[in-house]
Amino acid sequence: MTIRADGCTFCAIVAGEVPAHVVLDDDVALAFLDIRPLFVGHTLLVPRDHHEALPDLPPALVEPLFARARRLAAAMPEVLGAQGSFVAVNNVVSQSVPHLHVHVVPRTRGDGLKGFFWPRLRGLDPDEAAEVARRLRAAVDPGPA
Repeated sequence: MTIRADGCTFCAIVAGEVPAHVVLDDDVALAFLDIRPLFVGHTLLVPRDHHEALPDLPPALVEPLFARARRLAAAMPEVLGAQGSFVAVNNVVSQSVPHLHVHVVPRTRGDGLKGFFWPRLRGLDPDEAAEVARRLRAAVDPGPA
């Protein structure tokens, strides 16, 4: 039984009620492309159960959630040609959806990202977003060996 919050956009995405370009989907978490990305491949990782912020996450879920964030961060250079990644969690302030989410953003030197004030890209073309999500999904969840 998944814990949900009424009106939570991310809970609706987890439930499959709102479409998203899914990158990772398992019993602990769901990762999908941000609809207003900083850069192509900007991914949001959310626990399947509703927890508003990192301090609300049960201790038993911290390692599994961040193990998945680590896998996503490792995929950014491999899949997107990034030189690294930016991994961040907002707690309440600047948290546009009150459901814990980890931003995993591909980074390249000179990409223009400065401090914590940056412009967002407009959403990707749906076909391009589907392809980016497919490539990231294959890198973080290759399936059975």
